[in-house]
Amino acid sequence: MTISIILKGMAMGIAEAIPGVSGGTIAFITGIYERLLKAIGGILGPKVVGSLRKEGLAPAWQAADGGFIFQLGIGMVLGLGIAVLSITKLLDMFPPVVWAFFFGLIIASAVYIGKQITRWNFLTIGLLVLGAAFAFWLTTINPLAGSDSPVLVFLAGAIAITALILPGISGSFILLLLGMYTVVLSSAKAILEGDTSGLVTLGFFCLGCLIGLAVFSRVITYTFKTFPNQTLALLTGFMIGSLRTLWPWQNVLSTRINSKGEEVPLLQQPVLPATYEGESTFLIGAVVAFLAGLAIVYVMDRFGPPTKEEVEVLEEA
Repeated sequence: MTISIILKGMAMGIAEAIPGVSGGTIAFITGIYERLLKAIGGILGPKVVGSLRKEGLAPAWQAADGGFIFQLGIGMVLGLGIAVLSITKLLDMFPPVVWAFFFGLIIASAVYIGKQITRWNFLTIGLLVLGAAFAFWLTTINPLAGSDSPVLVFLAGAIAITALILPGISGSFILLLLGMYTVVLSSAKAILEGDTSGLVTLGFFCLGCLIGLAVFSRVITYTFKTFPNQTLALLTGFMIGSLRTLWPWQNVLSTRINSKGEEVPLLQQPVLPATYEGESTFLIGAVVAFLAGLAIVYVMDRFGPPTKEEVEVLEEA
């Protein structure tokens, strides 16, 4: 069992639990993005199914990169638990500090992904602007009303799960926009409390997630192979556009009731520290946290494994 894969999964799990932060971003900057896409797309692919039918479970497990998925899954579950127990409390106590950390993390990640683009032209610049505009627009629209209709729950799962493999777009934030965040969490909470009434809702949601992952991972894998620069430009734009959600100082415009019956922010407006309506701006802590977010990505870039392009240059030399 590889500890590094579990740790990367933990980081993804923590990210996915926080509206505005994407697990796909963490996968990209930790160097497992392409492997994750390939593994997800191959789970229901002909190679895995053929191995299962002709050779048995062990070869199919290997063909699906099952060990990687299993270890990453363990890490994500642990990360979600950590987020629930600690990150959410830190957000309640020191919100500007936590958001400043993620703000720095995403800025540095956008620069990191942008550096992978080998050729800039009007198309790549246009896609970057388009991605940024789309992600920014998502942060400004009013959420829809939720529904426990199986069809809508299925579609919500299929759409929201794409955030697992799209840097810059948060799955939990997409669920908020679709009005499904409370619906899904309430169903999960009911099941944990022994009430089976949420099984149908959660079942359709998980089915939507499974289908969404299987389809969309193949689409992204294809675009990466066929149009790498254009795909990277679009993903970089997504990350830049999502920064509005992560700005450390936000005043609440409207609220929602979460699965615990608590009133929490829904729509917020970025403001300068001087006009922040929170208890404290935590300005010094926010600056330190922002720099820490930048530093983490720099260290990963500086000391992480070489990219494919770097390997090719080294081999040619």
